[in-house]
Formats: sequence, structure tokens, C-alpha cells
Amino acid sequence: MKPAAPSPDSQAPAPPTPPRDPRPSDEDAVPLLLRGFSVVHAALALLFTVMALLLLAIAAKETWMALHLDWNDEAAQLVIEAMGVLAAAVVALQIAQTITEEEVIRSAHISAPTRVRRFLSRFMVVIVVALAIEALVATFRSAHSDSTLLLHAAAMVLAVGALLTGWGLFIRLNRAAEELEPEAMQEAKREDHKLK
Repeated sequence: MKPAAPSPDSQAPAPPTPPRDPRPSDEDAVPLLLRGFSVVHAALALLFTVMALLLLAIAAKETWMALHLDWNDEAAQLVIEAMGVLAAAVVALQIAQTITEEEVIRSAHISAPTRVRRFLSRFMVVIVVALAIEALVATFRSAHSDSTLLLHAAAMVLAVGALLTGWGLFIRLNRAAEELEPEAMQEAKREDHKLK
């Protein structure tokens, strides 16, 4: 028996592969840069969470001190101050949650009107509520201790009203822009279902 002759295809040398450029291309660098931003945002969210927990501990300490006092104006003042600290803790925690959901989990790039409205609204809710609670705390504080501070409390209430008015106007004017891009609203709703 004669051995089978090798086919001409198996004898042909393979064409040399071009050397790969070890430097990352621009397409590789952009996702890497965006991942870097996500890591920084995650670190910021973690810091906000730690601050919220510290503020929560401070508010708990103030409440504990108020429980050990006679139930008088001094105890009421401590409880009211604890409410203000708790409001700040809620703000820090909500900011951490918003940063985590929008920048780390979704990696959302805010460009569509729907995204801008939703992102801004999340911050505005927290800020308006916190300022309203601080205005309430300042009002009680000025009513019980120094009535000259009542003007500062009134200014805070006016600031809350101005923020609410501006926010409402922004939402109303933004609705027309959202109607021009209904697909952005649908995409945002799909992402909301992913987070649930």
C-alpha cells in the first residue's frame, strides 16, 4: 500500500497574522474611562451612605439625651434638632441611592429631557423636604429661644416655596420636550423595571 499523498492545501504555509498593536484604541479607552467614572461614583455613594449613618447615630444620641431629660422645652428643642439631623441623613442617603442607581447601575448619560427631569426631580424632592424640615426646626427654635431668628426661618420657608415653584415650572416646560422624544420615556421605564 502506498501512503496517501498529502494534499496541496495542507502544504501551503499559513499567511502571517499582522502584529497586534498593544496600545488601546480610542474605542477601548472610552468604556474604560466610563467604568472609571462608575467606580468614582460608587465611592461617592459609599461616602454619602457613611455620612448618613453617622448623622443617624448623632440623631439617635440627641433623642436618647432628650428621653433622659424632663419633658420640657429643652427636651422638645433636642427632639426638634434631632429631626433636622435626621432630615440631613435622609438627604445624604437619597443622594447616595440616586448616584448608585443613575451612575453606577444604569450608567445613564443624561441627555434626553426625560432623564434630565427624572434625575433633577429626585434631587429636588429630597432637598425641598429637607429644607422644609429645617425651616420647621428654625421656626420652633426661634419661637422658643430667640425671636430675632424668626426672619431667618421665614426666609427658609420662602426659599422652599421658590424652589417648589421653579421645580414645577421646569416640569411643566419640560413636558413639551418629552413629547418630542417618546422613545426616551419608554427606555427609562424599561430601565425602571430592571431595577425592581
